[in-house]
Amino acid sequence: MELAVYGGTPVRDTYLPYGQQWIDDDDIEEVVKVLKSNYLTTGPKAGEFEQSFANYVGAKYSVAISNGTAALHAACFAASIKEGDEVITTPITFAASANCILYQGGKPVFADIDPETYNIDIKDIEKKITNKTKAIIPVDFTGQPVNIDEINDIAKKHDLIVIEDGAHSLGAEYKGKKVGSLVDMTTFSFHPVKHITTGEGGMITTNSKELYNKLKLFRTHGITRDREILHNKDEGPWYYEQLDLGYNYRMTDIQCALGISQLNKLDRFLGRRREIAEKYNKYLKDIDGIIIPQQAKFSNSSWHIYVIQLELEKFKVGRKEIFKALQAENIGVNVHYIPVYYHPYYKKMGYENGICPNAEKLYERVITIPLYPKMSDGDVEDVVMALEKVLKHYRR
Repeated sequence: MELAVYGGTPVRDTYLPYGQQWIDDDDIEEVVKVLKSNYLTTGPKAGEFEQSFANYVGAKYSVAISNGTAALHAACFAASIKEGDEVITTPITFAASANCILYQGGKPVFADIDPETYNIDIKDIEKKITNKTKAIIPVDFTGQPVNIDEINDIAKKHDLIVIEDGAHSLGAEYKGKKVGSLVDMTTFSFHPVKHITTGEGGMITTNSKELYNKLKLFRTHGITRDREILHNKDEGPWYYEQLDLGYNYRMTDIQCALGISQLNKLDRFLGRRREIAEKYNKYLKDIDGIIIPQQAKFSNSSWHIYVIQLELEKFKVGRKEIFKALQAENIGVNVHYIPVYYHPYYKKMGYENGICPNAEKLYERVITIPLYPKMSDGDVEDVVMALEKVLKHYRR
């Protein structure tokens, strides 16, 4: 018989989501300015956003793009991933980190995770490299950067491209340097639950002029007016050429205006995220049955999400019951992530359970609790109270 959890009054009267955007009047004003201008898309705001973003992360080039998945797809294109190529990534991520490889005809190869940081295991990357390996896509899970130096060393040794999936790590620092300029290409997402939002949107950063040019072509059908690379330079000023098969992955000026405004607030958003994470660390570290996130010495996380791990052997029930009980307390919990190769689509391709045991064990035990800048200290305390209430009820 299932134990009663729902008796009594919930900790909160209203629902607290696990993530949420923060849009102010000045954000809205910047969007309205564009709506009243001559350009809604392919205007000046895209270039302005790209330059501001590149300056922020310390990269030479930025390419604004329609969403984070498109950013990964474009990066795989620029890396010349093709049929028969293998690309190593982590299974503890959103499916886009692997799907982008499939878009180019490549094969995702999943390396296990480090059981302490939950990021990709450097040693397992080495084990998975073959003569077909073309690239590595490490993911900065929860906002904590991967060990970039070690991954770059492996890539250099085996002549591989590194595409860092920084969807969680905008503003994070690795050894004092911001994520975004430390590998061949870094991709970002501006979905509403991320550090800044443009509704949907993404960015790719690189220090390579060659990769930059490929990325720009890819997001605009493979079409260019750049006279430096046109085959026929003698036609008139209207002339353009399609040099490759690209996509329409452009970001509108409306979105870019919002992105510029949001970027100006990023450090404030990051500061609040880190404050909340510190409060969680303080309040949760002594609660029996919880393992709080571990941070590597080289890392200054941007804390996209806060993931707790349950020591399930200490409870009478499994993760599902605890998850549902927290929902009953009006706490918007989530799970990040279902291992990518668990999905039926990947099963049809022949991926089997057991290939990444650390990732599979983690999946069974994690719950994501709310973390976003708009949260008040009272919201944080409500989350902690709900956890204490539910875990006490179910503890052996």
